[in-house]
Amino acid sequence: MHKLFEIITEVVGWIQIVLSPTLLGIGFGFGIYLNFPNLTGTIFGILIAVIGLLIGIVLATKKFKTTGTIDFLSRISASPELDNLEKSQIEKTKTEK
Repeated sequence: MHKLFEIITEVVGWIQIVLSPTLLGIGFGFGIYLNFPNLTGTIFGILIAVIGLLIGIVLATKKFKTTGTIDFLSRISASPELDNLEKSQIEKTKTEK
């Protein structure tokens, strides 16, 4: 049962990693389509979106096989200002003694 929850969280993390480059690709592709609203613009827009999807899949699979997607996402979303807050509290406690 424990392994099932780990797999589910890794899959959710994989999807989150895939979505980021995919959404960027869709945004750039839509921008290209808006500038060139013809068949060529449509083809290039779709091509850019698909390239974003492929980059996302490659990145997410690489992270899934090496460190794990949840570890990767937790490092990205870590807040360094809270780390500094903890260090400053330790230093404050040392100076009060």
